[in-house]
Amino acid sequence: MVTVYESGRPPDILLIDDNIGDAKLVEIAFRKTRLPAHVISAGSAEAGLDLLQMQDDDTRQLRPDLVFLDLNLPSMHGLTFLDLMKSDPALTAIPVLVLSSSSAPNDIAASYSRHANGFVTKPSSLDGYLAFAESISEYWFGLRQLPPNAK
Repeated sequence: MVTVYESGRPPDILLIDDNIGDAKLVEIAFRKTRLPAHVISAGSAEAGLDLLQMQDDDTRQLRPDLVFLDLNLPSMHGLTFLDLMKSDPALTAIPVLVLSSSSAPNDIAASYSRHANGFVTKPSSLDGYLAFAESISEYWFGLRQLPPNAK
C-alpha cells in the first residue's frame, strides 16, 4: 500500500465553498505546502456533485483524494450534499472533510452522522490556513494509505 505522495502524483482536492475569499486562501495555502496539492473549486454543492458525477467522454471523471465541504451553501446545504454523495456507491469512498465557519455541536454531530470523515472550523487568518494545509497534507496525503487500485 502507498500514500498519495508515494504514488508519484500531486493530490487532488475538491473544495466546495461559495465564499471566494475562503476558497482563495485554501488554494494559496495548498500551493505553499512542502508537497503542493491541486485544488479544484466549486461554488455550490450542485456544482460539486456535477464535477463528481461527470461522465463525459472528453473529460476525465474527477476522483479527488479529498473533498473540503462548507455547510452553509446557497440552494443545497452541505448536509444534503453529504447525504447524496455518501449514498452514491461510486462516490462513497471519497473522504469528505467539513470545513465550516461553524463550530456548533449540532453541525459537527450532523456531519459525522452523514459519514463525513472529519470536521474542522475554518481558520481565521492566512497563517491559520497555512498550518491547516500542512497538517492536512501530512496526514491525508503523507500518512494515510491508499487502498489497492486507487487512482
